[in-house]
Formats: sequence, C-alpha cells, structure tokens
Amino acid sequence: MSKKLEGQVAVVTGASKGIGASIAKQLAEAGAAVVVNYSSSKEAADSVVSEIVSAGGQAIAVRADVSKPTEIDRLFSESKKAYGRLDILVNNAGIYEFSPLDGITEEHFHKQFNLNVLGLIFATKAAVEHFDAAGGSIINIGSVAGDSPPPGASVYSATKAAVDAVTKSLARELGARNIRVNSLNPGMVETEGVHSAGFMDTDLLKQALARTPLGRIGQPKDIAMIAVFLASEDSAWLNGETLFASGGYY
Repeated sequence: MSKKLEGQVAVVTGASKGIGASIAKQLAEAGAAVVVNYSSSKEAADSVVSEIVSAGGQAIAVRADVSKPTEIDRLFSESKKAYGRLDILVNNAGIYEFSPLDGITEEHFHKQFNLNVLGLIFATKAAVEHFDAAGGSIINIGSVAGDSPPPGASVYSATKAAVDAVTKSLARELGARNIRVNSLNPGMVETEGVHSAGFMDTDLLKQALARTPLGRIGQPKDIAMIAVFLASEDSAWLNGETLFASGGYY
C-alpha cells in the first residue's frame, strides 16, 4: 500500500479488536501514526500496537471509555502529547445488544445511545479542537441496520440511524473548516464479537448471506480499506456521505 497518509495522525476508537483493529492497522500501513483506543481490552490493544510497530509503523494504545466525556478529553490530550497533531478520527467504538420490544429497558437504551451516539458526538467535538487549519477527516462507523433495521434490534438500529443523521449535519457544519465527515456502514462482518455472540451459526447469518449478492459476509479488512480511502485525499470531494460496505446487501 502506498504511504498516502504519511505524516498524519489518526485516532481510532474501539480499536483493540474487530473492525477497529483492522482499520488501525491499515491506516498505519498507509503511513499514519495511530492511536489505538480501547476501553477494557488492554492486552488486545497492545497486540494491535505491537503488530503495527513490528511492521515499521507508529502506534500507541490509550485507554478511554468513549461513553464518558472526561475520558474522551484524556484520550485526545494523550494523543496530542504523543504525536503533536491530529488529522483523522475514526468513530468506531460501539456496542450492539438486541432485544425484543418487551425486553427493552432504560438501561438497554442508554447503554447503546451513550456510546454509539453521544460518545461519537463528544469524540468528534474533542477532535475538532485538535485539527489545525488544514482540516481533517472524520469517519463514523455506522451499520446497514440504520437503513434496514432487523427485528429485535430497534434501539441498536436507532443508534445507527442517528449516526447517519449526525454525519450529515456535522458535514454541513464543519465543511467550511475543511473537516469532512462521512459514514461507513458495514453489513455483517466476521469479527470476534460476531463469533462470541453466536451469530455464525444462526438464521441471522443465513439471511444475511441470502441478501448479499456477493455471497459472503464481510471481513474486517474489507471495511478497513474503505476507511483508508475516506481518510485520504483520494476522497477529498466526499463529505456528508453514507457509504454502505456490505457486498450489496438489500
């Protein structure tokens, strides 16, 4: 991969595993210095950093629960201390919990909205304060669920629909400062989380495959390569867009 992000610095939230880890690795391979954010999986985050550094890249791990504004502030101050600038933010940290309507509680609602939406907004707010006059690229990781919500996932799907709305609004608000904001919305991707949730042996996977013309579910690198594109000048004329990375899922 060409070093199209040479000299740039990226913060990737929720980057210890899955899609976030793959995005961190690909951004580093493209030349960016990467801050690998994690909330609880220190060993996994350190492993991502080690892999990046051993391949000749630059990376550090910074712990912060992105659902808590005070910890977001620390994430960005640590990033600035390490690398002195910020050019790219990937808002990847998020959780999904499915529940039928009769099982939805206030805790179920707030747990997902506090991280998937409010955390994303506050992380963006902090990042914008660290971008210089050259601007930057913000990539929000959404989901096809925001556009095509499955049954039993009303709250999760609502958070991802909110991410798309936030993306469009902030793109219009921040564009004058040369800060681009786009959503990258995967379909089902084979990650540790998908395996641990047991989705690989369910009708949900069969349904996803049946609705995906390319005939497979995604791999983390499928998403990560598009994130590199959105972070780079190759996508300089994209702003406020929602890109579905799902193999044509319908």
